[in-house]
Amino acid sequence: MRKPFIAGNWKMFKNVTEARQLVSELVPELAPFTSVERVLCPPFTSLLAVRALLEGTGIGLGAQNLHWEESGAYTGEIAPYMLSEFCQYVIIGHSERRAYFGETDETVNKKVKAALSHDLIPIVCVGETLVENEAGETAQVVKRQVESGLAGVTLSDWSKLVVAYEPVWAIGTGKAATADGANQVVGEYIRPILANTLGINAASLIRILYGGSVKGSNAGEFFSKSDIDGALVGGASLKAGDFTQIVQAAG
Repeated sequence: MRKPFIAGNWKMFKNVTEARQLVSELVPELAPFTSVERVLCPPFTSLLAVRALLEGTGIGLGAQNLHWEESGAYTGEIAPYMLSEFCQYVIIGHSERRAYFGETDETVNKKVKAALSHDLIPIVCVGETLVENEAGETAQVVKRQVESGLAGVTLSDWSKLVVAYEPVWAIGTGKAATADGANQVVGEYIRPILANTLGINAASLIRILYGGSVKGSNAGEFFSKSDIDGALVGGASLKAGDFTQIVQAAG
């Protein structure tokens, strides 16, 4: 059985004071749902404050990005060893990073390897744009992103991977893929690609999430599908009640 996994990506929201307030509301509400792996991914500036509040709660902490180099003259970047002091997880290759900041399959791959080398669990994002979707290129795009993004990842690291399918056209638009459509992409495209790369046994155990306008009202429909193991949640993770409702649906 794959343990359900719900990660909240706060994106560029919440200063330290606001982050503390949200976490203080979330911790008691999420406490009963120990059957679900729960992860919060605040901005870099709030990692230390959130870490202190999550200690001993069983709720994980993740960052939203990292650099692949150990250290160096990379102004504004954060090295993986710096994150490993605070975090257990890191989001890599989010569609917004790809669209706005030049993230490529090659840099995703470098970041995945860097995260794994520092015992950070990468939440690797893949997904097609609206143009690619309407052109019938979903399978081709997802195949390229998974194969390139995970190139060189060894079998010994498979258990540390989480993959998130987030169609770009559903991020922050209010439009969500249908549960059947998302499950088809995960079950017919992503998991078979993982099987070809890492083997059938490993692929059957890797958690694959759906991301894209997930909310309490539609989460249960996604989680009822056989190949969807949870969600990477954006806007709905910024309100304690909404995020708790999604976690409850996964439990």
